Amino acid sequence: MGRLGTEKGLSHKTGAEQRREKMPTVLDGDAGPAPGKFAIVVSRYNENITGKLLTGALETLRAAGVADSAVVVAWVPGAWELPLIALQFATGGEYAAVICLGAVIKGETTHDEHINRQVSLSLGEISLRTGVPVAFGVLTCNTLDQAIHRSGGNVGNKGVECAEAALTMVRLLAKVRQK
Repeated sequence: MGRLGTEKGLSHKTGAEQRREKMPTVLDGDAGPAPGKFAIVVSRYNENITGKLLTGALETLRAAGVADSAVVVAWVPGAWELPLIALQFATGGEYAAVICLGAVIKGETTHDEHINRQVSLSLGEISLRTGVPVAFGVLTCNTLDQAIHRSGGNVGNKGVECAEAALTMVRLLAKVRQK
């Protein structure tokens, strides 16, 4: 019978032999330095929420070794204005990623739906068109309590998550562009 399983057509190579064979290249951006500068665009509207998102993003970038001098923060009046400034940073060639932070909380009308839809579509388009990661950190909540929970409360901090996503994408893009 020889090695176990050979009669059924299974691999007869030892584990060491299999490891020496060429394996698929796997790229991820989970570890290592994140080269470049980062732009953060933050909405002043609901600043009690967006300020916490910003704090989380800044702490995350610092913990990853990004110097404060490699980060610029731009404040805009509201979520609607995020895409215009994000586009300027993404097309300028100076920033490796743009992190956009805002909080749109539902009111009595559907105004929030129109803002959320256009801002999310615009930010996605900017990233695809420029090849620069644009992290979407705009809270789209039904209540103020939901926004509080997502800006450092019991659901976490979306500013932290956006900074982590931006770091991961910068690292991954660097690897992809080397291939």
